[in-house]
Amino acid sequence: MDVPLAAVLATVLPQPPRLAVLAQVVAEHLGALHPVEKVLTLVLAFGPFLLLAVVIVVRRRQDAAAEAGRRVQETAEPQDPDR
Repeated sequence: MDVPLAAVLATVLPQPPRLAVLAQVVAEHLGALHPVEKVLTLVLAFGPFLLLAVVIVVRRRQDAAAEAGRRVQETAEPQDPDR
């Protein structure tokens, strides 16, 4: 009677828990998050994106102001009288 080793090991060794079950066990073990932990989690999750948005807005305003300054400077330059 030849039984494959994998079949023997499958009956002897416990099956690993699925990821969803493992996540549920960890969540129940840790319990509910404290309100400060919830805020910290949200800041860590969305903070970098908010910071990036602020940087983009500030840089666009700086670029627009610089472009407007260049336009004013170009129109304010005296015309060459030899032309």
